[in-house]
Amino acid sequence: MAFINPNGNDFDQYRKLVDSVTESMLEHLTDAYNKRTVPIHEVSFMESLPRIGIPSAQIVEGLQRVIEQSINVANPKYMGHMDSVPTLISCAGEFVSSLLNNNMLSIEMSPIFSKMETQVIKEIASFFGYDESSGGVMLSGGSLANLEALAVARNHAFSSLHKGLHSLEKQPVIFTSEAAHTSIQKAAMLLGLGTDAVIPISVNEDSQMDVKDLDQRIRSASKEGKAPFAIVATAGTTVTGSVDPILQISEIARRHNLWLHVDAAYGGALIFSNKHKNLLNGIENANSITFNPQKWMYIAKTCAMVLFKNGEILEQNFRITAPYMNDTVTTNIGEISVQGTRHAEILKLWLSLQQIGTAGYGQLIDHGLKMMELYRDEIKRRPYLQLSSKPQTNIICFRGISGGVPESLDNWNYRLQQHLIQEGNIFLSLPTYRGNRWLRAVLLNPFLNEDIILEVFDHIDNFYKRT
Repeated sequence: MAFINPNGNDFDQYRKLVDSVTESMLEHLTDAYNKRTVPIHEVSFMESLPRIGIPSAQIVEGLQRVIEQSINVANPKYMGHMDSVPTLISCAGEFVSSLLNNNMLSIEMSPIFSKMETQVIKEIASFFGYDESSGGVMLSGGSLANLEALAVARNHAFSSLHKGLHSLEKQPVIFTSEAAHTSIQKAAMLLGLGTDAVIPISVNEDSQMDVKDLDQRIRSASKEGKAPFAIVATAGTTVTGSVDPILQISEIARRHNLWLHVDAAYGGALIFSNKHKNLLNGIENANSITFNPQKWMYIAKTCAMVLFKNGEILEQNFRITAPYMNDTVTTNIGEISVQGTRHAEILKLWLSLQQIGTAGYGQLIDHGLKMMELYRDEIKRRPYLQLSSKPQTNIICFRGISGGVPESLDNWNYRLQQHLIQEGNIFLSLPTYRGNRWLRAVLLNPFLNEDIILEVFDHIDNFYKRT
């Protein structure tokens, strides 16, 4: 029963196992609203590795305990992080691609999925304003996408694909917002530049990159003998969901002849909304874009991609050929990816696009922004609450300012978060931003509605009155 016998007649036994797991998950998910968003007791896992395999029924029973102690992202009251409830069809796609177990390393090992990925990448790139000369690959997360984009940018700027950086006389540097994702520093570290090579740019009151500071720091770095080569703008910062002024940044990048990468891991989905895609104006000028459908497109993890305006630059500055593959004419995806062996993530994305359609995704994005506006207005109605910045996406960062020194306010906000969890089964995260603790709501669940938002603020009001 550990493997499906390709020559066997044990269909009913296999179906029984699959059905039992599926039934457990459906029972959990269809009742997710009535279950805890996050475990309120310490998670316990005491299962030891058995020397002899145990029966499937016993395994499924143990799986039920795992389900019960997991984060419940399907509950619309789970608003803490960028973890979306996945489309059911994407989960079905994950199941199918896992069973087929094709390897995205090469066309020979994944003929249909390699063609599917290339086509879908091209179509999504077109939404961002790229033409047929674009290229890209899917990867297991936005951090890898940012890493690959900056590796290509580095190799392109310094011709370092083969010879590396040892001969450079100047320190290569990258510019990004102080609110950017930490994966930019990780990329610099892994690329041999060091985290100090990432020069932080100040943000304005709305947590967006300050373009005047950007221009000044580029000029200063050049005068100091450094070698600027890339700017990273963010579309949807992790804490506040802010979108940098990409168009203005792209003009600065052009003026200084720098590579522009846009980390649109989260906010890239705005491109499907006719009403809100203007927030991404200028993204068509970027040399590369990170985009994660596993977030605001509701695809089961993992599902991310890096897009390049010029696919030839990707090939020239990153491709390492795999001579052990039969096809030496067509580029294998694994040759232009930071990953070699890779799961066929593309199927679940393709299936979800087939089911929902690009217009349907636009409606989902618009719903999230509508919920943000309702949430924002409720905060503004309460003088004891403060927004961190003007929200641009479906992420809202706020805190209580009921009085006292900053330390006591941090504690007040922590106690409010715990109150929401304990009393309302409502989960908001508690990031540190600008030196203080803030509450963060990610209004991502498609079943979130006005009644739930009003319930959140009823609990907040009750806590405020008690304190």
